[in-house]
This record gives sequence, structure tokens and C-alpha cells, in this order.
Amino acid sequence: MSKILVSDPIDQVGIDILKQVAQVDIKTGLPEEELVKIIGDYDALMLRSGTKVTKAIIEAGTQLKIIGRAGVGVDNIDVQAATRQGIVVVNSPEGNTIAAAEHALAMMMSLARHIPDANQSVKEKKWDRKSYVGTEVYKKTLGVVGLGKIGSHVATVAKSMGMKLLAYDPFISKERADQLGCTLVDLDLLFAESDFITLHIPKTTETANLINAASIAKMKPTTRIINCSRGGIIDEEALVVAIENGQLAGAALDVFSEEPLGESKLREVKNVILTPHLGASTAEAQVNVSIDVAEQIRDVLLGLPARSAVNIPGLTPDVMEKLRPYLQLAETLGTLVGQLAGGRIEQLTVGLQGELATNTSQPIVVAAIKGLLSQALRERVNYVNAAIEAKERGIRIIETRDASIRDYSGSLHLKAIGSMGEHSATGALISNGEIRITDVNEFPINVPPSNYMVFTLHRDMPGIIGKIGSLLGSFNVNIAGMQVGRKIVRGDAVMALSLDDPLPEGLLAEITKVDGIRDAYTVKL
Repeated sequence: MSKILVSDPIDQVGIDILKQVAQVDIKTGLPEEELVKIIGDYDALMLRSGTKVTKAIIEAGTQLKIIGRAGVGVDNIDVQAATRQGIVVVNSPEGNTIAAAEHALAMMMSLARHIPDANQSVKEKKWDRKSYVGTEVYKKTLGVVGLGKIGSHVATVAKSMGMKLLAYDPFISKERADQLGCTLVDLDLLFAESDFITLHIPKTTETANLINAASIAKMKPTTRIINCSRGGIIDEEALVVAIENGQLAGAALDVFSEEPLGESKLREVKNVILTPHLGASTAEAQVNVSIDVAEQIRDVLLGLPARSAVNIPGLTPDVMEKLRPYLQLAETLGTLVGQLAGGRIEQLTVGLQGELATNTSQPIVVAAIKGLLSQALRERVNYVNAAIEAKERGIRIIETRDASIRDYSGSLHLKAIGSMGEHSATGALISNGEIRITDVNEFPINVPPSNYMVFTLHRDMPGIIGKIGSLLGSFNVNIAGMQVGRKIVRGDAVMALSLDDPLPEGLLAEITKVDGIRDAYTVKL
């Protein structure tokens, strides 16, 4: 009989599901060294956020088939180590959607009607009605930043309350926004016209301190901000100054740059509501995530596929071994064309070429979609939900096959069409299994992907390579590799630069000013 270790407190309904197929041992609060000693006896591990599943624990889990996280985030699991060992990692990406959305709505209403302060006033035996005159949300404009599952539910409820909806999400289609009753706008317009702004985005390099002194200056002094997504999206010091100076009417925060919240002026400011990361903390959400993950563990132990795997689910070992390098190729190319195309993606074409055209295609297509969406969704997108996420964003997926192409034994061609134009990339595996990018926008090149890259479209003319090299050198940027692809002499060309470090702010704009440069793009792979 299989054995399952539960290392964090889990709702009993989840335990009961696990007991249908295995012996269940509940041992919570164990340190890493204790888990390393015992994990080798177990076929599955179920946890919440308390247990840190390190590489050492995973390598000691020689019988582990699945690790289940009863929640959304998997930051406390070394997913890469689990994947290398063939262990499926699952989470519950939708178990707390309603809870998080409802908390954001509750925070908005509490902020509009001064409910926390009024409650405290009455408990202090006061009856001060004049100090707590609120504002109605009816006919007010709500700016929704991020129209994923949670943001979409907030928008749906807010619309039913009579609110006008603006939305910013560069990865969602106009058709999907229209279905939700939202008008897609750029951030500046959303900031300028919204009475309430609610954030539903992951924290990334692009979204860190998205709400700062400059963006706040674009808002009305009556604007109120709600953040129940991730800490670090708001510059908390700038927020405090803005509310104290009357530049904003208030804010409601469930998440913070550092948690637990330490010494902070946020506690001292009027018209600020603070809660201790309660977005997913409902009895229903805790039950839902427990059921969801327990069912997936049960199914995997019975030989069935998991429905919310974070790494690669449902593939037999022989297929996995054959496709593994191509999955990485597909994800890399998806990430590349997604960043080249930028903005809202409307269509992705995945072309399987050469011997790859005769293989099972679904995992490769899903890997390409995962790469395409990775910049927007980060850990929220995986091999199971990538196709669903693309569909919800109105992205059309087209698959083509051409076994006659023989430049390489097998290659992959991706083309993304979006609000900012059309871009494509082709890649292949060379003899040692390394990935090569073999063309960009139909210009032939042959470069390995690197963490930081710059691609330019330019006229093929003397001196342009030297100018770009000198410009990067003046900014102390080291070029690790460079290649130019062209179709005809002195026509258009593409330059691919591999860099040791990210491009400094403002340098991309300087590159585009160089005579002969038509366009330039930064890419992080």
C-alpha cells in the first residue's frame, strides 16, 4: 500500500480523500534533517506553506511520485529538483480565487465607508457619525489592473454593483474584456480616470513599485487603491506621503513588501486599512485547496494524470525522455516571441518541422504557450493550465506540421501576432542537445539563448556594428556574443546580442537613435 506524508496542517476532508488509496502519516513541524531521514519511505508528500521542500529532501525521497501544495504558490518547493527526479509537483491554482476576489471587494467597500474606524469608534462608546461620511461605489469608475481569474471575478461583481470598469492587461484580448464589461486602456488613462484601483498582478521586474510617486501624481485626489495581490507592487513610502498630503483618498492593503509587516508608517496613516494577508483565508478556500490537491495525489498514485501540475504532468517516462529537450526549446522560443511581440498577443502559430512533425505535438504546443505567457503570469502558468490561460485571454493557437524541412533533424517555428505587430523565431537542437535560435523574423542566425539579449532590426551598412558596440561599452555593458543575419547585401538585417547583464535603463532608447537602426528589443530568457 502507498504511503503519504502530510507535513503541514490540512483540512480533514483532504486527509479522508488520501486515505482512500494510501496509509497517511501526519507529522507537522518537522525540520529539514528529520524530513530527510523519513521521506524515503513515502510515495507522496502533501504540505502547505510551512514546509520547505529543499533539494536535499527531494533527493532523499527516492520513492516520491508527487508533491502536492495545498495552495497556489510553490516557492517553498524546489520544483527544478523535483522535475529532474521525475516527481510531479501540483498546486491548487483556482482554490482561493473567490476568496481573494471577495476580500478585495470587502476591502474596497470598507475603505469607501470607513467601516474599520467607525467600528472602533462605536466600541469606544462614541457615536460620531459626521467623521465617517463615506462615498458610494455606484457609478464610480473601478480600474482593474490584471484581468486574470481573480481580477475578472472582481470586475464581474463590481459591474453588478453599477460601477464603470476600466482595465489594464496587455495579455488579454479586447473580446474577453468586452465580455467582462471592461474597457481596455493604458495604465496612464486608468490611473487618471479611476475612482478606485484594484491590483491583481504578480510581482515581476516590470510590476515592482508600479504604484509610485510618479503614477500617483497622475491620479485624482479622490482615488482609493486596493492591493490584495502581491507585496512590492506599491511603493509604500510614496503611498504614505501621498495620503498624508491629500494626493490620494486612501488605500486598503492585504499584502506588503515585507511580511509580517514590520515598523511602518502605514499603521499611523488615516484612511488606510491593513489586513495580514487574508486573501485566501476563508474556511471554504482552505477546504477547496485541500480537496483539490488531495484528489490529484490520489489520482497520480492510481496512475492517472494530475490536472494542475506545475512541472510536466501526464507523460510516460519514455515519451518524457524523448521530448524533454524539445519542451525546453518550445518554452524558450515562446518566451522569445512573446517579448518581441509585446503587448496583447492575439495569435500564436506553432510550426513543427522535420522529424519533430511526426512526434506527439500537444506537450510541445503547451510548452510554447507556457513560454509565451510566462512573462505575465510567472509561476501561475504551467503545463496543465497554459492552454486554458491562453483561451481565457482570447489567444488563438494554430498548429502546423512540415516534415519536409530538413535544415535540422527537427526544428520549431513560432509566430506571434499581437497589438504591436507580428514576430517569429525558429529554433532547433544541435547534435549535443543544445538549443540554437536559427532565425528571428525570418532572418537567418545561429545563436544559443542567453539570459539577457538584445535584437535589432537595421539596415546592413558599414559601421553600424561598431557603433552599437561602442554605445554599449560606454554604458559598461559587456557583449558575450553577437551575430548578424541578413537576406541580401545592404538590405535589412537582424543583429542578436548576448549580454552578461541586463540592459541599463534608457540604453534601449539610445540604441534606437543610432543611424540605421529601425527597431530594438530587449529579451530575458
